[in-house]
Amino acid sequence: MVQAQTCVRFVVTNGGEILPKITISGHPGSGTSTLVKGICQSKGWSSLNGGDIFRQEAKNRGLSLSEFEKICAEDESVDRSLDEILKNHILDSDGHQVLESRLCGWWAYNLDVDCVRLWLHASEEARAERVVMREGLPLDIAIANNKQRTAVDKTRFEEMYGLNPEDETPYTHILDASNLNVEEVLAKALEILEGIE
Repeated sequence: MVQAQTCVRFVVTNGGEILPKITISGHPGSGTSTLVKGICQSKGWSSLNGGDIFRQEAKNRGLSLSEFEKICAEDESVDRSLDEILKNHILDSDGHQVLESRLCGWWAYNLDVDCVRLWLHASEEARAERVVMREGLPLDIAIANNKQRTAVDKTRFEEMYGLNPEDETPYTHILDASNLNVEEVLAKALEILEGIE
């Protein structure tokens, strides 16, 4: 199911700046990274994942990912600074056309960036099955891990920003990938983009 919530025109702002064409958000295991890769290959676009910013900042500080994760857990100002970096990328007129993170749709919405803001939905079972395929975990462990991560992230985002990632308010399109294969998800996303270019 693709739910179009608003009519979107996203290429040029009043100042004539070229803005990102799409933000992609979704729960872990929903297939966002696979979709981003497919869009970039199909359109010849570049992308940025919020995780890339995290990894780069850890490298800049000379820390391992686990060391940097500990710092982020203890000091929310570090997370906030990473989100500011992502916001700057969203606003960068010469930046990436595809941005992926749990909150990038919210940031584009709050910054009034005129672009496609896609939430990729997948059922709990479908997300767990993808994690099983990717990481080789037992299904029940994958479901439990996904639930825990989702709950932790929701609490953190609500405490830090008053935002619920599952709130559909900022998204121009909701794409339900629960019963679709990779090719079908990509085809529907490209339909969305091609319908408004």
